Amino acid sequence: MKAPAFAYAKPRSLAEVCALLDERGETARVLAGGQSLVPMLNLRVAAADLLVDISGIESLRGVSVTADRLCVGALTSHREVEQSAEVARHAPLLAQAAPHIAHVAIRNSGTFGGSIALADPAAEWPACCLALDATILTISKAGKRSIPARAFFKGLFSTDLRPGELITGVEIPLTPGHRSVFLELSRRRGDYAIVGVAAMAKVQGGTLQDVRLAFLGGGDRPLLAVHAMKAAEGKPPLADLGPALAADLSPMADLDTSARTKLHLANVLARRALAALAG
Repeated sequence: MKAPAFAYAKPRSLAEVCALLDERGETARVLAGGQSLVPMLNLRVAAADLLVDISGIESLRGVSVTADRLCVGALTSHREVEQSAEVARHAPLLAQAAPHIAHVAIRNSGTFGGSIALADPAAEWPACCLALDATILTISKAGKRSIPARAFFKGLFSTDLRPGELITGVEIPLTPGHRSVFLELSRRRGDYAIVGVAAMAKVQGGTLQDVRLAFLGGGDRPLLAVHAMKAAEGKPPLADLGPALAADLSPMADLDTSARTKLHLANVLARRALAALAG
């Protein structure tokens, strides 16, 4: 299949992007890496009257570090995140998650901001943003906003982005002393995840402190497992978080895996992640 007809614009500045998005509203779609949007257009599960290609806005690229935050620009590719020394040093969870994203050819073109905006519940970056307590930065003709990741993801492919709004980057607070683990199960390497977990914690005296467990594939959006986090806080790794996770997650069955199986696998991954953090 081929995409329905659309107009195309490639603005040269953020101001021009904002003006186009404001003028065309929900009939415009933003094109960044195109690794999700182009197949969706070709399959006609998405449509647009206008594609706004932002790939030429260089200010949206790159990784930078300040005294207390790491910032990943929206147009930074998955591969650039994977290979960044600053990411590996200050947000190793991202470096651990990156190899699980599709294949290298996709990671070379797909963008960090594009994945956040799509909000696929099986995607790696949204869950990582929750675990890292990240902030999503946006801009529109009305001005700028800073949206906590915990408030950004609203449902299946649904976010707090407003019409005419564009993600410009993601800010991640530096957390020295935290350990991180990313684990994921999929049918084959590079396939969409059945379930996965982005985990962080401090280890003090053999117990886990400031535990964060964010799941992908656990519901209609990335989810923080708040009951499981509370159950693990201040304790050695627990053998079974099943009852707590049942209160946190609402996995959706698919053609290959039942919801019950996904919940079991989430428990397995949580136990492995906590054991790895403590070790």
